[in-house]
Amino acid sequence: MAKDLKSKVPGIEPFEGPAGGWSALGSVARVLKDQMAVGRETAALRKVNQPAGFDCPGCAWPDPKHTSSFEFCENGAKAVAWEATGKRATPALFAKSTVSQLWQWTDHALEDAGRLTEPMAYDAASDRYLPIGWDEAFARIGTALRALPDPDMAEFYTSGRTSNEAAFLYQLMVREFGTNNFPDCSNLCHEATSVALPQSIGVGKGTVTLDDFALCDALFSFGHNPGTNHPRMLSTLRELSLRGVPIIAVNPLRERGLERFASPQHPTEMLGGQGTPIAQTYYQVKIGGDVAFLKGMMKWLVANNALDHAFIAEHTNGIEALCQDLDATSWDDIVATSGLARDDIEAAARVYASAERVIVCYGMGMTQHRFGTRNVHQLANLLLLRGNIGKPGAGIAPIRGHSNVQGDRTVGITEKPTPALAEAIRRTYGFDVPLAHGHDSVAAVRAIRDGRSRALVCLGGNLAVAISDPDITFQAMRKLDLAVHIATKLNRSHLITAKESILLPCLGRTEVDLTARGPQFVTVEDSMSMVHASQGGLKPASPWLKSEPAIVAGIAKALLPGSRVDWDHLVADYDRIRDGIEAVFPIFHDFNRRVREPGGFRLYVGASVRDWGEGGRARFLVSPGLNEDLRLQGDGVLTLTTVRSHDQYNTTIYGYSDRYRGVEGRRDIVLISAQDLRDRGLAHGDRIDVESCLESAEDPGVRAVRGFTAVEYDLPRGSVAMYFPEGNVLVPLDCHDAHSGTPGYKSVPVRIRATADV
Repeated sequence: MAKDLKSKVPGIEPFEGPAGGWSALGSVARVLKDQMAVGRETAALRKVNQPAGFDCPGCAWPDPKHTSSFEFCENGAKAVAWEATGKRATPALFAKSTVSQLWQWTDHALEDAGRLTEPMAYDAASDRYLPIGWDEAFARIGTALRALPDPDMAEFYTSGRTSNEAAFLYQLMVREFGTNNFPDCSNLCHEATSVALPQSIGVGKGTVTLDDFALCDALFSFGHNPGTNHPRMLSTLRELSLRGVPIIAVNPLRERGLERFASPQHPTEMLGGQGTPIAQTYYQVKIGGDVAFLKGMMKWLVANNALDHAFIAEHTNGIEALCQDLDATSWDDIVATSGLARDDIEAAARVYASAERVIVCYGMGMTQHRFGTRNVHQLANLLLLRGNIGKPGAGIAPIRGHSNVQGDRTVGITEKPTPALAEAIRRTYGFDVPLAHGHDSVAAVRAIRDGRSRALVCLGGNLAVAISDPDITFQAMRKLDLAVHIATKLNRSHLITAKESILLPCLGRTEVDLTARGPQFVTVEDSMSMVHASQGGLKPASPWLKSEPAIVAGIAKALLPGSRVDWDHLVADYDRIRDGIEAVFPIFHDFNRRVREPGGFRLYVGASVRDWGEGGRARFLVSPGLNEDLRLQGDGVLTLTTVRSHDQYNTTIYGYSDRYRGVEGRRDIVLISAQDLRDRGLAHGDRIDVESCLESAEDPGVRAVRGFTAVEYDLPRGSVAMYFPEGNVLVPLDCHDAHSGTPGYKSVPVRIRATADV
């Protein structure tokens, strides 16, 4: 954003400082004050990421050391304050406001109402949620689910902040009920990782640990924004920069966290004000041009014989087909699609070739495309060419969002059960598991839209807002017979009422979880397969709250009166749940002992030690072309990506500040280059309409946002950005990655024009 644009548009003023620093501390202070429970929140912050404390409910970045005295970041502090708030959404709120009135509130205002305190059931006659007892709530849910003609007519969504223990019980309940319909937040973010990496390296997880970052001699960062989405990573990047490790950033937007960082834990940096430079080189690739960039790097490596031939011969298959594809890919096409000069791509390849140990990090800028699986394949190919998987200081690092989105998957939240999983559950709990594949998130919404699914149970999350095509989704979900939401706070999905809608308030991760056998802890798995304990210490926000495991058990007992599972026995002592996890998933061997060790333990990741799974070898996988389907033909078509603001975590809007991008107090903006504005006869600050060029065979119609404000920004020509979830309306349900089902939020062909005068 140019400096001369200051104050021309309300709420738009360039930010000149580093990521972190005094601005981050000021932001934390403001959010603590706003939530009106400073004593409660600061007490919680002293326990975040500590051995006897709780895991941060924010991102899944691993803890550098569990003995750290004060290990949290700005957005982690916001997440804790948001949960430990003194505000309460009591029955009085719902008595005062109808659901129709609440629908007019902003998403920020809904969650800012505070913690839900009692179970509530929707009353259509008064258009209000009314208090209901726990036993009656469970009974209604069980009765409604059993009334379905087929268990496959119910969908069971899971949020990635759910603990391993709750997720394991949830999948047991659902499978005993008789379905594998497990739409999950992973479907909306890193499902391309879960699909692509097993095909490439035999496991759907990253291969590095935090210790590997101390050993690498080059790091490549693709498609993620650590300054906003996982700020604790900035400390690791700072350490790499200070020891001279080249950090290469590949991203359409210049994100401040990848440029400069001032660590609040280092007084000299705070006083200096400028911070530590992070990325040595920043390549602003066109949106969706990453495969072209990667193929250009690989083409140079092959041409210059900069390969690890011994590793390739011993550990891989498919090199010949990859080389043929690279040879057939022209530099002219690579340059045109990536938006970068050949010299720049070759320079990046030389940095890669000169390093012995390389880590590649990537985020949803690589996975949330209609070709996300292909993107991940090419990242793996790049690393395999020089043996950069399975040795210290090298490997692939998908940077996950939700704190336990990876763990939920590990303990059975998957719509694609394996025969081995089914047999392990049968052997341990005595019931047969259906083997037919169930619904992912997009398939679930389509089934609801078509009337093939009639019930939705959500263990956390805000599915209706997070999924693509909200106009279709909202309309579809209002036709449900049953909607159940297990949550800490009110959100918009709760206001999309079915014939019967029930809100079940749960404990937060910051709070004491007490059973008859004493205080309990849960476990989570971070982005690097480390499993550790999380135990809250705060008094619950309401005496009527139940833990997620207890709520799942309550639903299960009402739903499955003849259940083979002793639900009360399991939830009385969570060690028993962990014993069950270990029995079904031997990868958790000696679970209860190992998780009590400081820092927990790492799950086995075969590719980290060059164990490539069933095939015995890693595989180079060819993706023909350069994602030519990225743009539709026609004059004036741009490619739009959705991004999160700095005051946001997934669909949770903490406030209206996107500090590092220079946006304050608003979200109705579209970031666009100066040249693209001029080409359309537009100027910074003009009101514009954005219309999707994606066509839906299932739900035809115009998808557009209107009256947004154009903001001149440093982006490659042909690339534009707007916020998630505001941009979701531009993505039809059937426009997703064919392999992973992930909606194409990050590469939407659009046309932009001035808003017509009303």
